[in-house]
Amino acid sequence: MLLGLTPVLILGAAAAYYLTRPTTLTIAVAPSGGTEPALLRAYADELVRRRVGIRLKVIPFDGVRESAEALNAGKADLAVVRPDVAMPGNGLTLVVLRELAVFVAAPISAGITGLPNLAGKRLGLLAGRQADRTLVGHLADHYGLEMPTEAATGILSPNAVSIVPIEEAEIEAALRDRRIDAMILVSTPTSPAARRVVGLVQDASGEDGATLVGTAETGAVLARWPRLQSTTIPASLFGGNPRLPAEDVTTVGSSYRLMARANLSRSVAAEVTQHLFEMRAALADKVPAAESLTHPAYEDSADATSARLPIHPGALDYYEREQETFIERYESWIYLVAILAGGFGSTLAWLRQRLGRIRRERIEVATTRLLELRSDARRETDRGRLATMASEIDDLAASIARHALNRPTEPRTLGAANVAIEAARSTVRRRIGQHGLPEGAPDVT
Repeated sequence: MLLGLTPVLILGAAAAYYLTRPTTLTIAVAPSGGTEPALLRAYADELVRRRVGIRLKVIPFDGVRESAEALNAGKADLAVVRPDVAMPGNGLTLVVLRELAVFVAAPISAGITGLPNLAGKRLGLLAGRQADRTLVGHLADHYGLEMPTEAATGILSPNAVSIVPIEEAEIEAALRDRRIDAMILVSTPTSPAARRVVGLVQDASGEDGATLVGTAETGAVLARWPRLQSTTIPASLFGGNPRLPAEDVTTVGSSYRLMARANLSRSVAAEVTQHLFEMRAALADKVPAAESLTHPAYEDSADATSARLPIHPGALDYYEREQETFIERYESWIYLVAILAGGFGSTLAWLRQRLGRIRRERIEVATTRLLELRSDARRETDRGRLATMASEIDDLAASIARHALNRPTEPRTLGAANVAIEAARSTVRRRIGQHGLPEGAPDVT
């Protein structure tokens, strides 16, 4: 019985191991030195610490273009993507890691009240990412402004805007010395870096004060560059007296997104999304950028899956609280195991029945032979042949006894065999008594 159950136990153990082992996903992170790689490494460590069912294998890349290409090529299951730089064809959004806004921080004295007023101005841009310069170039092109490849010196043409790469420590002095007229930022407005830069502009503005300028024509800009998004900088975000900004500032921007390959299972995508939000508070203690995590904006499920930057159905399951249950997730496997187990059980029962029949047939054959010997002995007069029959009866009795000891035997079959043994022996004994035993014959008395 135990031997028969062994395959079932092995099958059950294999199924349990498969269903409970952690799922390991490869994640491509970028940009090098950014907050996103640090955040997702902390997330990977927290998944291990809490022993949840997801594990992340982190692969770093220098830029988001490379990480998007890794996802598109199938070398990663997840990736950090900035859609305005490179959008993988198989990428669907799980989480918005950080939203970026494009806005200008300028002294009021610079006379910048809108992006068209940037003609003839020099804008400081924090040195670093080429993607930020490209995005600013798109906006300049929308307003018909020229943007020289290199920072211009001397007097600018009336229709040009010059981008001056600058370090944060140089901002205040550059504004006072008129090396730049304002700062243009491609940043998360609530980030510490953005607050520091705006603070430096305020300090350099003196009593005149500073202002923030966004892109008022967001609809037109998004129509031309649909991978951008509209965002709003709330009034008084940067404080001050008077407050800065004085009113909500509408502008455009981009985002860093955690994207998954489109064919990643819905349940796994939902788990990755759920754990990231559930662990956000713990991650924020190590990486403050975790506070910027948010879900993609959408109105309904149809909008979420048909948008220009569609959401993964698994992430949508989490946002809509429609995640698959354990039974729904492994329904096919459960049915398969049940079918296999049922089939195996039926096969095992058939084998047991067949083996039992074979054992029973062996005893029945011996019983039939014993009855034949009894019938033959009643007609036999040769003493030598009667002695041979007596020996065969002993051998058949021993064979039946061995079967009964080593294997379960039906009482009815065993009872019939015992009756046949006694009947055959009795007949042979009576016939030998009538004709006498030859010398050396077995004693059947």
